Amino acid sequence: MRSTALLPVLSLIAALALPAAAHASEDEQLWTTTSATVKLSDHWRLSQEIVARFSNDRNGLYEIESNTLLGYKVSKAVTVWAGYTHDPQYNGGDFTVMEHRGRQQVTFDNIAKIGPVSVSARMRVEERWREGIDGTAWRLRPYVKLVMPFKEGGKTALILSHESFFDLNKTNFQRVQGEERMRNLIAITTPLAKNVNAEIGYLHQHGFRPGADDSNDNVASVSLSFNF
Repeated sequence: MRSTALLPVLSLIAALALPAAAHASEDEQLWTTTSATVKLSDHWRLSQEIVARFSNDRNGLYEIESNTLLGYKVSKAVTVWAGYTHDPQYNGGDFTVMEHRGRQQVTFDNIAKIGPVSVSARMRVEERWREGIDGTAWRLRPYVKLVMPFKEGGKTALILSHESFFDLNKTNFQRVQGEERMRNLIAITTPLAKNVNAEIGYLHQHGFRPGADDSNDNVASVSLSFNF
């Protein structure tokens, strides 16, 4: 592979490897994800995802995110999705607040090739409400993913991804207008069986907090996905 084809991959690896900024709080976390996508017809898809998040600073379980999406495949590469996120939050396993989200997104699968590297992207919009708290919080979440098989034609691959969160307004629970956090992931994906894939890796989440120390979450990420 030519060196120019490696530049985007190396740039993302460098971003992942940057040391944490000074004056930032640190947390160690574990995120586990299970997802299933069902092909309903040539165009329609149904997706269900459950994410459980655990934090050292928050003494264990702090979030269970359930995402239900209905998708319409516009073309081989483009799918439009809409759905709902049920997101109870906890502290040390004790319930604290219920968050509801509307979610809309467009996914672009394998839209480009850089040598052996496949490029995919997603643009997501969310509306968030919390029970007992006034206001609707809007945010935008652009995402890009690079997938590089370890051997030509192989299904075991290195994944590099980046996602930014841009808060479009302020509410009592969404206090940053602009970029609020970013997530960078490096992982390995491999099939376990027909229609079953596993992914394990490291995710770094950096939170921007005006007037306070930024946050850095070091996350062990484990995912299991089913496709039918």
